[in-house]
Amino acid sequence: MAIPIIYSLQNQEWWLITLGLILIAAVSDMLDGYFARRAHEVTHIGKWLDPICDTICIGSVVFYLILNGMIPMWFFIVLILRYVSISIGAIYFINYTDLVLSANIFGKWASGLTALFILLKIIPRTEILELLTMTCLLIVIPLLLISWIVYIRTFFKEFKKL
Repeated sequence: MAIPIIYSLQNQEWWLITLGLILIAAVSDMLDGYFARRAHEVTHIGKWLDPICDTICIGSVVFYLILNGMIPMWFFIVLILRYVSISIGAIYFINYTDLVLSANIFGKWASGLTALFILLKIIPRTEILELLTMTCLLIVIPLLLISWIVYIRTFFKEFKKL
């Protein structure tokens, strides 16, 4: 979904189309997980691929917004550093154990609010939206950091079991 979202971002008059595409991406991601759990079809590869796909989509859109001066570069750096460090640990455990780490609640909220932050950045600016956008960012950053810490603690706890 990143390509159509980025394409629609190129024309500010298409912000409703962009909004719709982001909502479709978010809802389809939620429904995919919901139906997999409900049908008892959750797989190790699905647990691993879902966050990778989410990160590629969100990261691509955030990077585009950075290039257009809409989001600060430090936000993208935090997202990428967090993702790479979590991925290294997850890949290690996939390769050397049967453990597949799934998303924690803080990471899920951080992903959802990151998507909301992106949505708020593309909607035409008003004073109240600017305040809401900044509030969202101030909530997202601690959630990203807390989820990162939870993953790192889990990695160390599981590593000690080996």
